[in-house]
Amino acid sequence: MDTAQARNHALAIFQAGVKAVDPARAIKNHLELRGDSLIAGGKTYDCRCFDRIYVVGAGKASAAMARAMEEILGRKLDSGLVITKYGHAVPLEKVRIIEAGHPVPDETGFGGARKIVQILATTDERDLIFFLISGGGSALLPYPAEGLTLADKQEVTKILLEVGAGIHEINALRKHLSLVKGGRLARMAYPSTLVSLILSDVIGDDLDSIASGPTVPDRSTFEDCLNILQKYDIAERIPVAARQIVEKGIRGKIEETPKVGDPAFERTQNLIIGNNIMAVEAAEKKATELGYNTLILSSSIAGETRDVAGMHAAIAREIVYSGNPIKPPACVLSGGETTVTIRGKGKGGRNQEFSLAAAAEIDGLGNVVLLSAGTDGTDGPTDAAGAITDGATVARARSLGMDPRRFLCANDSYRFFEALDDLIVTGPTHTNVMDLRIILVI
Repeated sequence: MDTAQARNHALAIFQAGVKAVDPARAIKNHLELRGDSLIAGGKTYDCRCFDRIYVVGAGKASAAMARAMEEILGRKLDSGLVITKYGHAVPLEKVRIIEAGHPVPDETGFGGARKIVQILATTDERDLIFFLISGGGSALLPYPAEGLTLADKQEVTKILLEVGAGIHEINALRKHLSLVKGGRLARMAYPSTLVSLILSDVIGDDLDSIASGPTVPDRSTFEDCLNILQKYDIAERIPVAARQIVEKGIRGKIEETPKVGDPAFERTQNLIIGNNIMAVEAAEKKATELGYNTLILSSSIAGETRDVAGMHAAIAREIVYSGNPIKPPACVLSGGETTVTIRGKGKGGRNQEFSLAAAAEIDGLGNVVLLSAGTDGTDGPTDAAGAITDGATVARARSLGMDPRRFLCANDSYRFFEALDDLIVTGPTHTNVMDLRIILVI
């Protein structure tokens, strides 16, 4: 086997992982209509008990999920509305689609959130609501708290991303600066019956973090929000209105997000229909079929991207030098979501930065290929899902007059791999369960 064949294998393994978390497949694996009985994750709902059935939701996969819902429910579905990222729409008949901004929320998303709230305001105990949640739902369902503008929320999100805050930390602030997140949407839907179908893009599948937990009890508090602001020393950088909401919440002048035991959750079911480990395990199955010895590191990898890249490269080197922890031909897989501390003014995303950081660490190893890509088909503010690298990447770059270290310092991984034609461009995959990383040693 040569490097070119191994690179093709890496792409095939990644594609197998993405296919396993296709939204339509995920929903149909967890939702079934038998006559008038609708079975969701083992729980049965009698459609004759409901006057209307709605589908609403937000996330990069929400449109594709809604299409599956239309196929399953058919005439039993009345109407609905989902908000997805620009370019992620699919043809639908009964459910309206609004495309909006991600990762930074925009006015279109705000307008879509208002329309979902308006739908919920018309429902009662005789209605069944399906809420479709997937990655990106936090940004795509913006509804600022009273006294806060969308521009204020945009600024808070930008600052948190800039300082490398984790998704749990970002969501804690989002929930407490919102009127719909952190369980508040479930409160709006009550006393209707609410079923949330969730594609998880959060490590550990924490329900209160996925899309900022609009339909689940919230474990975070206003005090947590203050601690996050202090941790990154950004309390004075965020808009005054946002800081005042946190301060008022700590003093009890603003109601906390609903917690466990709140009546809003008595008629709510939250069901995980897809997550990162499903993608990782499907990728492992494909690698086995291709003849590799396989090892799954974890589906919960987090931390600074460059550090994670160094660790993965070290594993690749160890396999080359000692045959540990598995012997070649080897495929080591991991999933999760890392963070990038932005130091430069370049263009890229965490997966591309991972591949660039790893390239220097495997330089000269002709039998190693590394791939890192987002299962949603997008990586940062780029049109690429990620990038692929091997032991000859650095040499190829230098032959073109490019210094990999300079590109890494500038956070300019996109332009680096664009010049080498090593970007992975899939277009929208209509799913999102974080990232998939693949090490191949042949």
